Amino acid sequence: MKLLVGLGNPGNQYAGNRHNIGFMAIDAVARAHNAGPWKTKHSALLSEASIDGEKVMLLKPQTFMNRSGDSVQQVAQFYKIAPADIIVLYDELDLAPGKVRVKVGGGNGGHNGLRSIDPQIGLDYKRIRLGIGHPGKEFVTHHVLGDFAKADQVWLDPLLDGIGKHIGLVLKGDDNGFMNKLALANAAEPAPAKAPPKAQSHIRQARPAKPQVALPETGPMAAMLKKLFKGE
Repeated sequence: MKLLVGLGNPGNQYAGNRHNIGFMAIDAVARAHNAGPWKTKHSALLSEASIDGEKVMLLKPQTFMNRSGDSVQQVAQFYKIAPADIIVLYDELDLAPGKVRVKVGGGNGGHNGLRSIDPQIGLDYKRIRLGIGHPGKEFVTHHVLGDFAKADQVWLDPLLDGIGKHIGLVLKGDDNGFMNKLALANAAEPAPAKAPPKAQSHIRQARPAKPQVALPETGPMAAMLKKLFKGE
C-alpha cells in the first residue's frame, strides 16, 4: 500500500492559495482514479483509490500546514505504511511555475509542512515538488498565501490533469517518466490565437472625374487652364 499526501491549509478561504497546490494535486488524483468518498479520520480527509492495480490511500491533513506531520504519522502508523511508501506533494518556491521535481530525502527548504513531517517519519519519503515561482523575499508570504491568478490556469490545469493521469509512474518508481509526461503536458499548451486579418473591401471607390471643360486651344488663357486641370 502507498500513501499519497497533499499539503495545504483547510478551509474555503485557503482553497485557491498557491500554498494549497498539494491539496489540488491530490484532488486531481482522486478524480482521475474514481477514489472513494472522503472520510474525516486521523485529523485529515482520507480516501482510498486503486491506481494501476495498487491500493493507495489519499491524505489531506486538516491540521494546518505547520502540523501536517501529526496526521501523516497517525495514518502511516495505523496502516503500517513505511516512509519509503509515502509520497508528499507540495508547493515549491524555488521552481518556476509549472515545473516539477521528484526526489527522496533532502532538506525541508523552509517549508513548514515538511518541517512538521520530517521529525515524525524521518527523511526517506518521496517528495513531489510543484513549482509556484519565487516573487522575491519581501513578497513570499503574500505570494504563497495568495490565490492563483487567472493567467496561471494556462499551466496549472494541464499540470494537475497530468498529475492525476500519470501518478502511477511515481508509484512504480519511474520518477523521470512522470516528470517527462508533465513537461510534455505543459509544452503542449495551445499558442494564443492570432487575430484574423482585416477584411479587404472588394468595392473600389470611384475617383472623382476631372471636369469635362472645353478648353480654348490657343492663347494665354488656354495655357493656364491646361496647367490647372492637369494638376501641374
